[in-house]
Amino acid sequence: MATGLRGKVLVVEDDHSMREAIETLLDAAGMDSIMFESAEALLGDCPSAEVACVVSDLKLPGMSGLELMRELHLRCARTPVIVITAHDSPAMRVEAERAGAAAYLAKPFLGSALLVAIKSAISGSGASTGRTTT
Repeated sequence: MATGLRGKVLVVEDDHSMREAIETLLDAAGMDSIMFESAEALLGDCPSAEVACVVSDLKLPGMSGLELMRELHLRCARTPVIVITAHDSPAMRVEAERAGAAAYLAKPFLGSALLVAIKSAISGSGASTGRTTT
């Protein structure tokens, strides 16, 4: 299924099984993606190809997802970043929103919710830093 998506979706997730599940979902949706285990791995090997958006776990070993988002915004202007987390809290939602997250999804979430968030982030329609918890 072609999406018309220009660029790659970069995914930063330290949990191997979650990373594989997201990769499978994006492949099935026809989206090109590159998977990373950590924020540092992404920053150290940031692809030269056009980046459509970044999906990052909030709690990562080393640099957090929010720290990664801030660094990416310094380096890559306004690359949309979608934050995913198993450690949801109202304070984290607010912090992600203030840091400029294109969307915020609490785990577990539906694959369709992630796809909608990615498409909204890329189109610039600004997926909410949502109250998506399903």
